[in-house]
This record gives sequence, structure tokens and C-alpha cells, in this order.
Amino acid sequence: MRGLLDEFLVGGALLASIIYALYSLGPRRLRRGLLLFAGTLLRLLPAGLGLQRFALRLEATAAVKTAGACGGCDNCATENPPAAGSGGEVRIPVSKVGKR
Repeated sequence: MRGLLDEFLVGGALLASIIYALYSLGPRRLRRGLLLFAGTLLRLLPAGLGLQRFALRLEATAAVKTAGACGGCDNCATENPPAAGSGGEVRIPVSKVGKR
């Protein structure tokens, strides 16, 4: 009986890590689908478990449109790149760097 419980726990941990990897590394469309599926699955469980509010939160999170890769305007790489000399980078030649 202990061996079966051990295998069940290890299998559950492996399944959780696979789902996490898909969620964190996958495309946004897949994330939205996973959240909707999890919310629907939790909603089908009996109300006595108290997971209805959690299911609603998952579905609400899936309904919100995620931001772009930088977390900004979701308009990546369509704007003009900044001018070459306008950056805040300071360049100092190596020959002017003194040794201590």
C-alpha cells in the first residue's frame, strides 16, 4: 500500500511540474486555455469542496487580456527604434582607463 501511495505522489508531482512548465513556457493562448479548462474542471466538482470561488477567479484571470512581452503596450516591434546617438550609454575608450 505504501508503494502505491509513493507512486501516486510522485506521479502527481510530475504532472504538476509538466502543467507548470506548459503554463510558464507556453504561448499566451495556451495559458488562457489551461486556465479556462482548470476553471471549468473545478466548477464541475461538488460545491461542498469550496472550490467554486477559486474556479471563478481562474475563469476571470483567463478572460483578462495579457500584456505584451515587456508588460507594456502589447505592440512589440512595431514602433521606430530609438536613434543611435540618443541612448544614455557613455562610451569611454579603453586607453583612457587608468590602472590602479
